[in-house]
Amino acid sequence: MRIFPGLLLAATLSGQTYDLLLKGGHVIDPKNRLNAVMDVAIAGGKIAAVEKEIPSSRAKRTADVRGLYVAPGLIDIHVHVYPRTGEAGLTGDSSVAPDAFSFRSGVTTMVDAGTTGWRNFPDFRKRVIDRTRTRVLALINIVGGGMGPSGEDDPAEMDAEAAAKMAKAHSDVVVGFKTAHFKGKGWPSIEKAVQAGRLTKLPVMVDFGYIDQDRNINTLFLDKLRPGDIYTHCFSGHRDEVVSGKLNPAMVAGRKRGIIFDIGHGGGSFYWPVATVAMAAGFHPDSISTDLHTGSMNAGMKDMLNVMAKILNLGAPIEEVIKMSTWNPANQIQRPQLGHLTVGAEADVAVLKLERGDFGFIDSAGARSAGKQRLAAEITVRKGAVVWDLNGRAATEWEKFPYKPRAR
Repeated sequence: MRIFPGLLLAATLSGQTYDLLLKGGHVIDPKNRLNAVMDVAIAGGKIAAVEKEIPSSRAKRTADVRGLYVAPGLIDIHVHVYPRTGEAGLTGDSSVAPDAFSFRSGVTTMVDAGTTGWRNFPDFRKRVIDRTRTRVLALINIVGGGMGPSGEDDPAEMDAEAAAKMAKAHSDVVVGFKTAHFKGKGWPSIEKAVQAGRLTKLPVMVDFGYIDQDRNINTLFLDKLRPGDIYTHCFSGHRDEVVSGKLNPAMVAGRKRGIIFDIGHGGGSFYWPVATVAMAAGFHPDSISTDLHTGSMNAGMKDMLNVMAKILNLGAPIEEVIKMSTWNPANQIQRPQLGHLTVGAEADVAVLKLERGDFGFIDSAGARSAGKQRLAAEITVRKGAVVWDLNGRAATEWEKFPYKPRAR
């Protein structure tokens, strides 16, 4: 057992080493190859111990999580969280306030996927990133105004140098670049985004937009993108990911070259005829993400756990689904300090219940698929603090709660 500096005095005085003990849960921590019933102790906002048996007497507060899964806090690498700007669309009305949505679905880290570009990113940082409890990171759009009303088709607004300069100035929160929705000819959005990535050694996430005879995923994967770049909306079917009921060989070739395949469910980018074919062919996504916005959350996507359950019901085991939602995305965005329960790591934890029964899941067309498994977030911990507790497992019974009168 390890006790961190600064905790020794408190432990001596109180006899309690830990602030919170998650007791009896099934820990799945892909980085550390843990997949067993273990106790997880938290102190000073950090993971303090992960052991087979930790006495409850050593913790100020204990949550009984027997029968539940204990995982690293979920990382959603495709969201849109730039609300209340006065603009329509994703740079405003369609974006979601992070804290209003993250913790209740076990998510502790969100990556805004190009909602803002190199021109309006500073305002996004000021309005959202610096004012939220959720860890919010960002992919900068190669288009200066991001996903604003003027669109993302003007090559004159695609400035690799400006995007790279902004990324370097905010390297603590910028994890890459995004290109999306391009409807023009040729490859300017891809080429400029990749140029920015080369200037900063950061990955690019691609929402490929529209395809034509020249613009296709084979060329994208083999000639345009670099190993480590991310192809989101991988089960959309909009770009011939599946052809004539079979997985496009370009998908396999892209993976062999090192392209990352991300779900990015969204309101129009996940369809059963594509997902079932790909999964049956053994082509599982590298990462699970939501493409969160007001349209997707109120339609087929719903939340991170709903998307995870879809992949679970399509045949991926629970440990793989958790890896797709924690350790894999952490590495994709070059943040290996996230997505695991290593002693000393910041204590971001998701306690999940795997429900079994008869459930239904909806794709982006509104089509239903039955499933026998569903996930729910019981407890979410961010920086060691309980920020979501569905059934009060980490709370004190009211009869024992030390109520204090409020001043009037």
